[in-house]
Amino acid sequence: MKTKILITAVLLGSLAQAKEPKAHRSGTLLQMDSAECGLDENSGKSFVGEIVGTDSAHKKTHALLCQEYLLQSDTVIYRIRPVDEKHPVLLPVGQTAQFRIHKDKMLLQVEDADSKEREYSVVSMTPRSERKSADNSTSLK
Repeated sequence: MKTKILITAVLLGSLAQAKEPKAHRSGTLLQMDSAECGLDENSGKSFVGEIVGTDSAHKKTHALLCQEYLLQSDTVIYRIRPVDEKHPVLLPVGQTAQFRIHKDKMLLQVEDADSKEREYSVVSMTPRSERKSADNSTSLK
């Protein structure tokens, strides 16, 4: 009987200390750009040309473009790209989005769209200079 109570107490204690998911932070989608994210190569060789050896080996290449967004939070401006490059969803620029950082991905959802949480990779992070300049002007007074 004592062992059952001890096991129950240990389980309840471990559940109480389990990490809760981080709260969502809020940010504004400032802009969307098309950024080069790779090259698509198409060889000019055909099957017959490979066997006979008459095809020239020229390649047609063109740049692949990916969506890249600027997300502005209270303290940082994030440059993000969708992880799912085959089926990217167009986000509404100028809208407020909820996000959280989980491991090496940003999980983002826009409430006005479909409220589905999607994964984005963070390309860069820049501290907001507006806040710094405002803090400096108040400290000088």
